[in-house]
Amino acid sequence: MSDRFSQLIADYVTTLDDSALAPEVVHEVKRRALDSLGVGLAAFEDDAPRIARALARQVLLPDGATLLGITHRTTPDLAAFANGVLVRYLDYNDTYLSLEPLHPSDVIPALLALAETRHSSGRALITAIALAYEIGVNLCDAASLRQHKWDHVNYIAIMVAAGAAKLLGLTRAQTEHALAIATVPHAAMRQTRAGELSMWKGAAAANASRNALFAALLAEQGMTGPFQPFEGEMGFCALLTHAPFDFTKFASLAQHQPPRRILDTYIKKYPVEYHAQSAVDAALEIHSEARGAAIVSVHIDTFKASYDIIAKDPEKWRPQTRETADHSLQYITIVALEDGALTAQSFDLARIRSPRTQEFLARHTTLAEKPELTAGYPDGIPNTITVTLSDGRVLSRTVRYPRGHARNPMTDDEVIAKFETNVAGRLARDQARALRDAVWNLDACADVATLLPLCVVS
Repeated sequence: MSDRFSQLIADYVTTLDDSALAPEVVHEVKRRALDSLGVGLAAFEDDAPRIARALARQVLLPDGATLLGITHRTTPDLAAFANGVLVRYLDYNDTYLSLEPLHPSDVIPALLALAETRHSSGRALITAIALAYEIGVNLCDAASLRQHKWDHVNYIAIMVAAGAAKLLGLTRAQTEHALAIATVPHAAMRQTRAGELSMWKGAAAANASRNALFAALLAEQGMTGPFQPFEGEMGFCALLTHAPFDFTKFASLAQHQPPRRILDTYIKKYPVEYHAQSAVDAALEIHSEARGAAIVSVHIDTFKASYDIIAKDPEKWRPQTRETADHSLQYITIVALEDGALTAQSFDLARIRSPRTQEFLARHTTLAEKPELTAGYPDGIPNTITVTLSDGRVLSRTVRYPRGHARNPMTDDEVIAKFETNVAGRLARDQARALRDAVWNLDACADVATLLPLCVVS
């Protein structure tokens, strides 16, 4: 049933040694776990997370996986979905940009749910997460899904299936079956991110994770999956990437090198689609320099990927939902300029539908794609913001590597500060400190089932 890619992943999964990870990789996994828990708890009261949690609460499994923020335990696949929606919903978790954009920490809720139900060690969970990042980042370098109108969460399914196979100790053959069951029946369309965006934008990755986790559990029980899932005549590469994967991008897997690609990914400073992060940095610099002068007009120069994903649709000029607003380069920029801040509250419906902001977007904001900025992507995400002020000044800023980018990383103190801000009002101060300490010591944890009980919202 094998093809080259399923063999490659299965060999990597089954031969990777938990002790092989470099200290800096272990530490980075902890940073992403802390960041994911923080952004998940920040979304606890939002609409889609509440819906997903309500569904998961209908199934009780006493020794199951804990729903983030409460004490209820359920099946690992339902927990993977509910917790995955939390982590993804505010568009505040990490990112990688290449031929395909990705939010690699979307894998963490599913792998944590499985590790909890199997009473895995913290070290085993760290290895599974690092392994999943290695596969996903290489996939983004190897082929584009977006170019062919398929969603990036198809890569999340592969990553979770591989990480779950590692946690479950599946054989090579079982791992290949898990990959096949995760991918062939569940191709996700890019329509999720087109036009006016719905709640599903924040749930699609969680659904891919749920499917992949279920696939791995089926494979553990002996279920077989479709043969040649990636390179078959009607498989993943034929239909989703329209070409074989570039196998030169998987050298680390072929050579069985310990995973390191997590170090190439980026933590978000602001709760917006990643291509807008540099625009926020630039806008906030201009806001500070404007010193209270009124803004007459704003022009945004951006790069093609940004234009295509978060600027070109008519709905981005008049967003009506949180999901559209945090994917609107225009809205994000104007709010940062008007308010001098960009937070989760920037996407409250009253703020999104502010008549003043909507009018400014319609009458005083322009935007263009610039080839010279496109040439700087994906090495950086160059956005230029130019503002004309009422006192006659024209202020312009270009930012290529926003704070949190691999070329401009956030410090541990900044990651902790982001976490503390996100959990404020959700966890008591002592709770937040205990959770932070537990994550920083995750590699010494004998049973990760002790982690999520620290996350009960007060």
